[in-house]
Amino acid sequence: MPLVRIDLIRGRRTDELRAIADATHRALVDVLGIPERDRFQILTEHDADHVIALDAGLGFERGERLVMIQIFTQEGRTTEVKQRVFRTVAERLEPLGIGGEDVFVSIFENGPQDWSFGFGRAQYAEGLLPVPGR
Repeated sequence: MPLVRIDLIRGRRTDELRAIADATHRALVDVLGIPERDRFQILTEHDADHVIALDAGLGFERGERLVMIQIFTQEGRTTEVKQRVFRTVAERLEPLGIGGEDVFVSIFENGPQDWSFGFGRAQYAEGLLPVPGR
């Protein structure tokens, strides 16, 4: 059950925003094997001068098509699986006109005790929901 935050530079059409969200979700369904309806995404647009994303010394420039994705998910994914997530997200965004240099992805892991789906309860920790991958 990932929670996905997608930050973008303002100016895309609504259908473009949805296509980016759909492509990101499809990558997670395909690589992590999450259910199709296990979808929690927040898209936030920012003015261009409110986003700073340099190349960390890798020698490339980012542009106005920049997409920064933060994936919050249950702990336990291997490095190989995370690398597949990174690759698959970039591959799914490329047909939308977003080059690899403009795809920034980070994965944050936590445990079942760190999630509440409502009513102030920790459903995984209380055994009301099965913990993914266990």
